[in-house]
Amino acid sequence: MFNVEKYSKNREENYRLVTKQLAALLEGESNKVANLSNAAALLNQFLDKINWVGFYLMDSNDELVLGPFQGLPACVRIPVGKGVCGTAALEKRTIRVADVNQFPGHIACDAASQSEIVIPIVKEGKLIGVLDIDSPKTNRFDALDQEQLEEFVSVLVNFL
Repeated sequence: MFNVEKYSKNREENYRLVTKQLAALLEGESNKVANLSNAAALLNQFLDKINWVGFYLMDSNDELVLGPFQGLPACVRIPVGKGVCGTAALEKRTIRVADVNQFPGHIACDAASQSEIVIPIVKEGKLIGVLDIDSPKTNRFDALDQEQLEEFVSVLVNFL
């Protein structure tokens, strides 16, 4: 059974706690869809000022395909190299965008989204997909968010 945690420490400690929760939540489960679903739900419950959190997974046709998520319906396919997600996938690096309206080629799945962070999920050198988080606020994500979400993904990849 999962209990909603009250995060009351500083942001870094709260991120460490949610990453520990992730490991405990996924322990003993090997199903990728189940684990990604719970990871998205956990982040949705943990993060404030967001309107979408979820995963896009690599397809055999050099496209990212919508995976488990929390939020409004989303774009189903994103070509690698297009938009924030596709660029993060192509470059295999985290991309943090303070104002999505300033990102060339941004794909607007939800017009309310104003900032975004995308973390690639790489296992044994192979791109599995990306974690995508959107916010209706500009400048929502900072260096601490990036560092800690990258750590979250590094724990998650062990369960995929």
